[in-house]
Amino acid sequence: MKAVLAAGVLVVAGAVVFVIGRSASADPINVTTTGTRYAATVLIEDPHPGRVAVQVEVGKGDADSVALSAVMADMGHSTPEVTATERQPGRFVAEGELFSMSGVWELSIRLDGPAGEEQLAVKALITD
Repeated sequence: MKAVLAAGVLVVAGAVVFVIGRSASADPINVTTTGTRYAATVLIEDPHPGRVAVQVEVGKGDADSVALSAVMADMGHSTPEVTATERQPGRFVAEGELFSMSGVWELSIRLDGPAGEEQLAVKALITD
């Protein structure tokens, strides 16, 4: 009887650990990249596959528009460009399905403004 009870407790404990581990979100991504015309800080609060919100703060240059796309070269995946909306001067948010699976993605940031167009890139580790 004690063995059955102990096995039941272990099964319940294992299930709790599995559920808690699966529900814990990944660490936010916060990285700055600098080009010739622009500098941008990218923030992804919850970097997971599927629909995400990516914030871009333009720190150098005066960007009128920002658009994002992502590539996972090792797997041959890429995403269509997502146009960001300017929420405050120099602060843009893009929402969409940028990452179709977990892994390392290269996030391309296309900025355009009076200084011209420039493409910057950052690496992003996306987890479930």
